Amino acid sequence: MRSSARIPSILAGLALAVGGSVFAVPAAHANSQQCEQYVAQQKLQVTDDVRQACYQGQIGNQTSCSATLTGAGISKDVAAQACRVAPQ
Repeated sequence: MRSSARIPSILAGLALAVGGSVFAVPAAHANSQQCEQYVAQQKLQVTDDVRQACYQGQIGNQTSCSATLTGAGISKDVAAQACRVAPQ
């Protein structure tokens, strides 16, 4: 096989391998449940805003997580801790 014909084959194989790994990644909200559980343990209601904030914390956006939680009426201390456990 000529080297010019091998390169597209290699790239196609690599694209398939990388694309297949996307299906192996667990759902994004799975880890944000720790954040939601922390909020619930504080006797606070887990609303859609809390879920969205915990998702933001899970993907690493701690600033948005904390701001959304405090905007939902959660104290800064509880928000900070909930966002801290989200990516774990």
